[in-house]
Amino acid sequence: MKNSNVFLLLLLLNNFAFWGQNKATVVVAANLKSAMDSIVKIYQQQNPADNIQISYGSSGKFYEQIANGAPFDLFFSADMNYPTKLKETHFAISKVKMYAIGNIAIWSKKIDPRIQKMNALLDSKIKKIAIANPKTAPYGTKAVESMKYYKLYDKLKPKLVYGENIAQAAQFTAFGAADIGILALSDVLSPAMKKEGEKYYIIPQKSHAALQQGCVILKHGKENAAAKRFYEYISSAKAKTILKYFGYSQK
Repeated sequence: MKNSNVFLLLLLLNNFAFWGQNKATVVVAANLKSAMDSIVKIYQQQNPADNIQISYGSSGKFYEQIANGAPFDLFFSADMNYPTKLKETHFAISKVKMYAIGNIAIWSKKIDPRIQKMNALLDSKIKKIAIANPKTAPYGTKAVESMKYYKLYDKLKPKLVYGENIAQAAQFTAFGAADIGILALSDVLSPAMKKEGEKYYIIPQKSHAALQQGCVILKHGKENAAAKRFYEYISSAKAKTILKYFGYSQK
């Protein structure tokens, strides 16, 4: 009988801890994974009662899901366009906040892109080039813009292989499904990619529209205190330091 009472007490305490948590469901553009994992870890150390649940994917697909009523609380996009549309159509309730500006880079295990720069994509050793799907991923759109700026797109289009999001494009390149990739600088600077070597070339920002990235509290998160706290935390000095480490800027 005594053991049963102890078990019941432990069960109640566990449930109390669960009920006492403030859960926020946050959807995040795939380019942010390395930086966001670090930010969430530190945030939850400082806010142990908040349970920030993160899902990563393409901004365009998250936009479609949110517009169709998906119960997410907070959205970190790889651009400003998708969150702005959600604000205009009343699926978002906060202002659209620009939290970072991203960069794209050429990365390869097969050759060193620093030598030929953009022309590395034309190297005879390169048979497949990975980018994110430009229809749903802003980083894929910027990759196409850069190739067109340097008048390379028509030559390279037959070699392009598309990841569902920028993280998948990085996986294609890292694991050999593609010989080279136009990737998020944040992925290139991630610990996993650094282990493969730091042979990368940052594509000049003049070749594409600025990768301004925005976040917004969604209608489902209107009364969610944890979502609001995390939305504010992304502007903190600590979050900005982590974003800078992974190749983002704020201006």
